[in-house]
Amino acid sequence: MTSANIKKFNNIPLSVLDLAPITEGSTASQSFKESVELAQHADKWGFNRYWLAEHHNMPGIASSATSVLIGHIAGKTNHMRIGSGGVMLPNHATLVIAEQFGTLESLYPGRIDLGLGRAPGSDQATAYALRRTLNAGPNDFPMQVNELQDYFSEEPVSRVKSVPGQGLDIPIWLLGSSDFSARLAAQKGLYFSFASHFAPAYTIPALQLYRDNFQPSETLEKPYAMVGVNVIAAETDEKAQYLASSHRMQFLNMRRGEQTKLQPPIDNIDEVWSPMEKAAVEESLDPRTTIVGSPETVKKGLAAFQEATQADEMIISSQIYHLEDRIRSYEIISELMD
Repeated sequence: MTSANIKKFNNIPLSVLDLAPITEGSTASQSFKESVELAQHADKWGFNRYWLAEHHNMPGIASSATSVLIGHIAGKTNHMRIGSGGVMLPNHATLVIAEQFGTLESLYPGRIDLGLGRAPGSDQATAYALRRTLNAGPNDFPMQVNELQDYFSEEPVSRVKSVPGQGLDIPIWLLGSSDFSARLAAQKGLYFSFASHFAPAYTIPALQLYRDNFQPSETLEKPYAMVGVNVIAAETDEKAQYLASSHRMQFLNMRRGEQTKLQPPIDNIDEVWSPMEKAAVEESLDPRTTIVGSPETVKKGLAAFQEATQADEMIISSQIYHLEDRIRSYEIISELMD
């Protein structure tokens, strides 16, 4: 499950979650160019995997056609596993996802991950526009996972075959921010990734549930859990806090129901939010899972979070406005790895 040239932090791999941000004054085209540049650096620095997430109807996130972007990034890198963090399976016919990821795995053998989520990744109107019906929803998720596994098997039960896809070894991960996917991943013996970078309060209970109920499978003999963490690293704590204001404003705008592009950093965010809004944003961006600071601060924060979760891997998101600051943040993290 790990690429040959990876480095480790505290004996575990670190990976990259790229939300393909569209910054204020920029375009999706520029976002894709920046994702390629970041991915190429991450590939060189020894990160394990590079994931992109499906979101729709969001002006600040460019990765709506997730499988297309995965193929683009995979073609521009050499070592890292490239995958979805995740594909929102209820939005799609499972055959289409099997064919898309079967194609990706055929193009880039041994380098593709399929992370699956059961949320729509959008609002109800967008979900309807994607599906033309709301009959299929999160409750159908276990059945859809079964269908995907069947499409990838050597001898599918279904009369319909996934070409390409059939017989390919594509790791399936279940993603979650509650206990549902933790239970399902344990039951099916699959890899599990928890969205602790925006649901910190449920992290430990979900991981415990997954480990306590894990049933070995052909995929995995023992549980393997990855946790999400926000990291904004800079030369000093003060600069990192300044850069982090873009991420905080993104969460603030979501709370206000405002969809915006990623905003440039500001000197004093207390001039922008109310005390109630500040408390709500800080609840989502808990300092244990949103680590902001100098190299030493980041090192201590990552070590503490890894110790608390006993995670097998951490995947890092860095919502930073300027590309050079975003790249530097990941470079600092890479310098902490063995």
